[in-house]
Amino acid sequence: MSERIEPAGAVADLLAAIVEALDVPLPSIDAADERAYHRLLERRTSDVRIALEVKLHYLGNDVRDTTDAIRRRTAAAPITYTPFDVEESGGAS
Repeated sequence: MSERIEPAGAVADLLAAIVEALDVPLPSIDAADERAYHRLLERRTSDVRIALEVKLHYLGNDVRDTTDAIRRRTAAAPITYTPFDVEESGGAS
């Protein structure tokens, strides 16, 4: 068998990077914030998909390289909108 086995810790770190990239707070009810939220989520989803696709096509890459790539791209696409605040929107505490 020529497939490489990745260490469990490295795979867990990759999964954590994916969750961190896609776990963004909901936007405020402002229309501009909602648009920014959707653009950010679309960009980060695309970045994660591309990194995983590269990993699948080039299995020689270390999973840590993929993890680092996801984290770099996530850092390059920070949250720029106002997150939703239940108290400010008049919701229950």
